[in-house]
Amino acid sequence: MDIDKNLRSREWFGGDIKNGFIARHHLRATGLGSWAFDGQPVVGICQSASDLTPCNRHLTGLADAVRRGILRAGGLPLEFPVFSPGEPFLRPSSMMYRNLMAIDVEEALRANPLDAAVLLTGCDKTTPAAIMGAASADLPSIVLTGGPMLNGRFKGTAVGSGTDIWRMSEELRAGRIGEREFTDFESCLNRSAGHCMTMGTASTMACLAEALGMMLPGGAALPAVDARRTVLAEETGARAVELAREGLTPGRILTREAFENAIVVNAAIGGSTNAVLHLLAIAGRAEVPLELDDFDRIARRVPLLVDLMPSGRFLMEEFAYAGGVPALVTRIRELLHPTPLTVTGRPLTVECKDAEVYDAAVIRTVDDPVQAAGSGIAVLRGTLAPGGAVVKQSAAAEELLVHEGPALVFDSLEEYTAAADDPELEVTADTVLVVRGMGPRGYPGMPEAGNLPLPRRLLEAGVTDMVRISDARMSGTAYGTCILHVAPESAVGGPLALVRTGDRILLDVPARRLDLLVGPEVLEARRAQWTAPPPPKGAGRGFTRLHVEHVLQADRGCDLDFLVGSSGSDVPRKAF
Repeated sequence: MDIDKNLRSREWFGGDIKNGFIARHHLRATGLGSWAFDGQPVVGICQSASDLTPCNRHLTGLADAVRRGILRAGGLPLEFPVFSPGEPFLRPSSMMYRNLMAIDVEEALRANPLDAAVLLTGCDKTTPAAIMGAASADLPSIVLTGGPMLNGRFKGTAVGSGTDIWRMSEELRAGRIGEREFTDFESCLNRSAGHCMTMGTASTMACLAEALGMMLPGGAALPAVDARRTVLAEETGARAVELAREGLTPGRILTREAFENAIVVNAAIGGSTNAVLHLLAIAGRAEVPLELDDFDRIARRVPLLVDLMPSGRFLMEEFAYAGGVPALVTRIRELLHPTPLTVTGRPLTVECKDAEVYDAAVIRTVDDPVQAAGSGIAVLRGTLAPGGAVVKQSAAAEELLVHEGPALVFDSLEEYTAAADDPELEVTADTVLVVRGMGPRGYPGMPEAGNLPLPRRLLEAGVTDMVRISDARMSGTAYGTCILHVAPESAVGGPLALVRTGDRILLDVPARRLDLLVGPEVLEARRAQWTAPPPPKGAGRGFTRLHVEHVLQADRGCDLDFLVGSSGSDVPRKAF
């Protein structure tokens, strides 16, 4: 075989005598022969499988299929793990550790003899973190997510992870169901490997990885246990070898037009509010100008077409069988830029031109949407959120989208949860719940607690929603009139820190306003008395300290300030 001297890995395996020997002979110890060093592209299989990240646990099986594809195409596969921020376990927030995984991916891609990488991910933070790292390293890379789990089934009915958890938890708190029924429900919900099968953040980011062009078409929706996902894994591995030979890098794929396409797709699928943070962070790494207001401006013209929980009726299985993202693209082709490249080397609209919609109830038409254009994520500004806040209109109560009421303020999540079940809590359906101290620096890391549980006395009275405002996030599986990501956060002195119980707050989503109806002179007097809260626990050392000192606000995507931008994949200096 002719040796390709342009491959980056040749600097390790084909360099000077000493360093080449060191690189080769350690791999020979694993059983590799001379063929491995004769000029094949070296493709890293970067995987986030971990027992601590259950929805990524099955990625080791997909890695085997990726390995077959790499070998089939004439490449050398080298698999390695990266830090895996598990959504259900990590405290204080998996969001803080998204940036740690992104660092791990970036450094692993740059520091090792790799010509390309397959990014195996599958949960809320692992997919954006891997893309962030790959964007900064700008090494040819391709994403493969692990796929959604099968639909939950409870008492003969399909139930969705997250969405039905919130519903059933409130039913239990209200006394309308018992512990035994809740436990039966729990045992029926997650029936297979994979990530949440609602249109939560994991499913959203899988769809957006496809929309951005970083994943092979059709890769987002197939169930984790579907044999076609294993076939796709092999094809992904083979395509990674070609990416190495072609030199097609994330920098050529992640363009401004690609991000606009992703925002369109996010609106059409009823995607998670977390997508705003992740796309802003990825764009920062790719050095693409993207602003919070772009999400509102672009989404205003896009109807909700995918009828999935929490904004609709179905789950990811039905979306997959209806045709997935390629089928959706045929519905919204006129709203998409036609030129951005994907990892195939061709534009998304070209790749999906022959796709069909197999179930029009799941993927609706523009003329018969689930919700009209402009019903997706809205960006609010005003005296309470000068840096912006977001609300997912499609998951909110329509009658609360314009609302004025008195604030009931809590300084921490713990303070509120302790009070929420108090039968004497002075709260009505008109009250605006305000819980602060949950931002990227103050918590730290923004917990998914913005869909605050309703006070028990309101639940028992039959109230199902109320306006809730915080500097926290909300699970993509959640619902409710929840105003999220308020920036600047309270811990850095944003106006949220100055609100007091009884203050009137005006929410006007159609006008994109969130205002604290208190005079400026009163706010100035309060600001003069305000003192910053003490640093969060653990902020004195390790990654927590790094995060607290350098995290950007929500309107900038919550990346670390020194990580914004691309450092490229130039070969580092020799180690020997």
